[in-house]
Amino acid sequence: MRYTGLCGIVVAAVMLLGTQEGNAVDKWGLKPGAVDLKSSGPLAFGPDGILFVGDPTAASVVAIATDDAKSGPSKASINIQGFQEKLAALLETGADQVRVADMAVNPASRNIYMSVTQGPQGQPGKASLVKISIDGKLSKVALDKVNHSKAELAGAPDANAKDRRGRSPRAESITDLAFVDGKVFVTGKAAGAAPSKVRELAFPFADSEAGTSIQIWHAAHGRMEDDAVVRTFAPLVIDGEPMLLAGFTCTPLVKFPISGLESGKKVRGTTVAELGNQNQPLDMIVYTKDGKDFLLMSNTRRGVMKISTDRIRENAGLTEPVPGGGTAGQPFETIKELSGVQQLDRLDDERAVILAQAGSSLDLKTIELP
Repeated sequence: MRYTGLCGIVVAAVMLLGTQEGNAVDKWGLKPGAVDLKSSGPLAFGPDGILFVGDPTAASVVAIATDDAKSGPSKASINIQGFQEKLAALLETGADQVRVADMAVNPASRNIYMSVTQGPQGQPGKASLVKISIDGKLSKVALDKVNHSKAELAGAPDANAKDRRGRSPRAESITDLAFVDGKVFVTGKAAGAAPSKVRELAFPFADSEAGTSIQIWHAAHGRMEDDAVVRTFAPLVIDGEPMLLAGFTCTPLVKFPISGLESGKKVRGTTVAELGNQNQPLDMIVYTKDGKDFLLMSNTRRGVMKISTDRIRENAGLTEPVPGGGTAGQPFETIKELSGVQQLDRLDDERAVILAQAGSSLDLKTIELP
């Protein structure tokens, strides 16, 4: 069939795009159907605009085709003040009824995606996905008929179990995730002894593996721990070696060479920094500035830290206690102008997007990487 004129070109382009999207779906084993999220958890983008969504309550990871591959303006920025109220209006509820669990920027389109819990504080609530286009428009991600696939985690904590403080270990079955070299890396808690795990899920999804149990030297506590779960992590390559850098509560930073992870085994990470006690890391990104790699980590009580990776591969790790809220290991600086940051992700090589509390306002905005 021959198409002529502008209309013909547009139709042909749409058909080609549809074919490309269909090939991507076939390639990754995605099938159409409804996605029923039991909870809102961590997010990460993979190939072809595929969004990976962690569902801790269901102890599963869902891969969703966003069909969002058109690149946005290269220098577009965003600045939405009172974001929580706008999010609540979209979800037709009160501002005190919405909580953002995670945020991820689609590198293909520069659009922002959030996993959101709707309901009273402290309750499981309704799980939603929200898209914020780079021009500031909010929309709900339809989940009733979408190409997707799902991986269920083996050995997850029992859904009815409670710890000694009355909390559900199942809620921590997925604490963070990232797509690296054809695999989805998932951190969180599993059932049994040595519950802190790193899992490697091959994609397209196959049978779930048991995961690697991880152990760390917790300098602020002065002891070895295998029950402290990763709160946030970032993959990076240091001198040709792929690694995961993981942040834990109270606040050790630990490196794990990916080559050393082995399902069914226990491995000890190297604690390359202690960043101060009575604190929890919230989010972390890796970026390059002036030819050097840095981590940018947001925390509950100690602000946003810019952490140097200089000589981090040679860092043999802390082995002695660091008491009294002290710090040690990799050098860092606190970026004082960045306060109240709850979520962050890279927008491009020079900028990031942050979700930050500013007084009574929760704002979504673009910043220059420090």
